Amino acid sequence: MKLNLFFGLLAATALSQPAHANSVRDVMGGIIVDPGTPDVINAKCDRYIDAINERRETVTSSEGPATEANTLVPFDEAAGLLLAGSGEFTLYREVLLTPELRDAAGECEVRLSSASSELSLSRPIFDRLSAIDGSRLDEAASSYLAETLAAFERSGVALDDDKRARVQEIQEQLATLSTQMARNIAEDVRSITATPEELAGLPQDFIASREAGEDGLITLTTAYTDYQPVMTYAENDDLRHRFAIEYARRAWPQNDDVLKQIFTLRAELAALLGRPNFATLALEDKMLDDPALVEQLMADTYAAALPAAERDYARSLAVLRQIDPGAERVERWQTGYISNLTQQQLFDYNSQEARQYFAYNNVRDGVLELTEDLFGVEIRQWDTAVWHPDVEAYEMVDNGEVIGRFYFDNHPRPGKYTHANMIPIYPGIAGEGVPVGALVQNLPNGDHSTGLMEHDQVETLLHEFGHMIHGMFSGNQRWLGNNFLNIEWDVVEAPSQMLENWVYDYDTLANFAVDAQSNTIPRELVEKMNRVRYFNAGLSELRQLGLTAMSLRWHMDPVADNLGEAGRILRTRYDLTPAADYDEMQAAFNHLDGYSAFYYTYLWSRVVGADLFTRFEAEGIRNRETADEYRRAILEPGASRPASESIRAFLGRDVTLDAFRADLETAVE
Repeated sequence: MKLNLFFGLLAATALSQPAHANSVRDVMGGIIVDPGTPDVINAKCDRYIDAINERRETVTSSEGPATEANTLVPFDEAAGLLLAGSGEFTLYREVLLTPELRDAAGECEVRLSSASSELSLSRPIFDRLSAIDGSRLDEAASSYLAETLAAFERSGVALDDDKRARVQEIQEQLATLSTQMARNIAEDVRSITATPEELAGLPQDFIASREAGEDGLITLTTAYTDYQPVMTYAENDDLRHRFAIEYARRAWPQNDDVLKQIFTLRAELAALLGRPNFATLALEDKMLDDPALVEQLMADTYAAALPAAERDYARSLAVLRQIDPGAERVERWQTGYISNLTQQQLFDYNSQEARQYFAYNNVRDGVLELTEDLFGVEIRQWDTAVWHPDVEAYEMVDNGEVIGRFYFDNHPRPGKYTHANMIPIYPGIAGEGVPVGALVQNLPNGDHSTGLMEHDQVETLLHEFGHMIHGMFSGNQRWLGNNFLNIEWDVVEAPSQMLENWVYDYDTLANFAVDAQSNTIPRELVEKMNRVRYFNAGLSELRQLGLTAMSLRWHMDPVADNLGEAGRILRTRYDLTPAADYDEMQAAFNHLDGYSAFYYTYLWSRVVGADLFTRFEAEGIRNRETADEYRRAILEPGASRPASESIRAFLGRDVTLDAFRADLETAVE
């Protein structure tokens, strides 16, 4: 998941009616589902900027002593508008239907990022906030003020005028580069052609849904809905090889230059702020708040994952040699296909057999029903306009009260964001409105004839919806800075990582996993899925360590001349399958922008998520009392307290790596 940051996303809601022409919610208005022209996008952007500037002026022009009402509240409103605008225009950039509209949204993101930087570097605002008498504030307001002042100091507000001006320039340049990188990835959808014969091994519904052109060839794009099935099922080694090359070169070489500029500017920013490197700066407000702690986590993970990785790699190589007796290693383009064959041989598990039970419409409904059953809420259709016929809209109701609304934009189309993420669009504002979010994904669409999903896509859908659940349940904070967006970023994935366990539970799957004849998924098949669950888990962790190393080291070391070569060296240091010489995946690795030095978030969140799940394992995966405690302890507090305190409230102890290690030990059995 990628989210947008406002120096830690510190923001809050007004404690009283704002003394401005428009309330925060009035400024937000609603989603523009059919902008028509970029002028409409630009006008909405102007509305945000004007309202933010109005509140900045209120803070700096207030007379008399600085108070919660005349200083903290209008600052909070400005920060809240930055948060909402960032979410809204990120959505537009990812989903609108023409390049012109998406570009206009991206330009507004840059404007909002510039406004955010200006706010975080404003010495007059910092001075007014610093002058508030904290002894007159309640505990929540006092804590919020302290966090806000700390974020100002990390942003560089204490620098002299010239250095603050340079920080502002850097932030504006980084915002522009971020938009450029995302645009390059979204627009560089590549393709290859294949003969019908080359599709041997692929599911029949996949083949039937793709027509050959006049030349008799079938076009395959690098969208997930094409790439993943081909790399898993296609028997033709050359087809997978050709496809892997195109996929690994998306947005290359254009994004290499963008990334080099990003790394260079971040290094300069860290130096201006007196840090030895950007990784040190980026980790200061995380749960693992020092690069040395991340490196230790990586070392512990490597030691735990290597035995399982070596065992499963040897198994896959043995299967490959049945096809190619002279094979010396498993190549990158062979891993998915050979893994699938190995699972069939060793575990009698065929993922094609499983996918026939996962039609999108049923899976979507099953995920929503699971949420209702687990947390006692109702999810119903939301009657509102949408920006594309494929988009679905819902609202979440708790005890008769709507607590959140969200969109599903879950299917691919040209120009749309090509990965999967949850976008928080509007924050919840006490007394004014509930949180609004969107899932933007690229999944098959429809019933059993057109919408069959892989089991790992089911897992992804539930994972991303886990972020939505977190956002809905934590959306009623007094201070917006305490919602889930502002928890320590390296644990933001933990609730979603934990929720993935439910797609391996037979009782859960039996509620929605049916084939075209309405036969429920067999229990035996789910048991097989669980037996293969940790197959290749060690290899997966090693590959993730390679990506983590890129994220961390490239924000600590000098910028490499050849990013592709440097990335291949780092990943091969961990992975048992060496990176192929054609691999330029860094160009489409958007986490290098959004997550910067802390891609390790996914690793640490897996550790935390595995530990959180131990209570459900002990007390029942569908135990409502446990789920209610989890909601109260982990989800609802958001960032109103440190993540370590929330975890301790639920587990009764601090996090350990024991459950994570146990999962990898299971993989060795």
